[in-house]
Amino acid sequence: MGRTADAIAEGVAIATSAARLAVKNHILVGTIAEDGVFDTEKYIADTREALRAMAEEAEESEKALNALRKRARGRHSDPVGTHDYRDRDVRNLKRRARQSHGVAAKLREMMEDPEELGVIVEEARKAAWADVRHNLDRRLKVEGMRPDQDPDYERMREARMQALRLVDLQALSSEQRAKEKRRKKQQKAAEKESAKASKGASKGD
Repeated sequence: MGRTADAIAEGVAIATSAARLAVKNHILVGTIAEDGVFDTEKYIADTREALRAMAEEAEESEKALNALRKRARGRHSDPVGTHDYRDRDVRNLKRRARQSHGVAAKLREMMEDPEELGVIVEEARKAAWADVRHNLDRRLKVEGMRPDQDPDYERMREARMQALRLVDLQALSSEQRAKEKRRKKQQKAAEKESAKASKGASKGD
């Protein structure tokens, strides 16, 4: 591979990794936080949109670099800043613009390839599951640990007790109140139905 081809491949790899991360987050939110189901087609569409956004970013970069190259051509004075390019920078700016163009073109190509999109979605799904599994393992290790196994037990005990009082017990109390409310509502409904039945029976007599 040449220098430009290497740079394009690296840019595409970075963009693909960013798309995978974005889709992984969509999966975590959609299937866990919002209690949804894993819909491959939905996440393929999300992947396509993530790649589109990065392709557009690469295209904007190409336009900016071409504008800088045109402005730099024929200027031979000393630059006054990092992005104050001169004629000697023209070749480098042209190469960078070509790299941005190549990245955008490859990403556009991937957007139309169902197999490429499916691979990214599957990798994102595996990454999302790895995150969930890691968090479960960590929580089980911490919550299942005996005091003599935890070097920070004494230091963290008060924080855990406070969390229990503020969060767990409040949640339990709220759940119990909700259950009691539902029970009373059901009891009222049953009494109402019973009264209706008794009234109907009286009319029949």
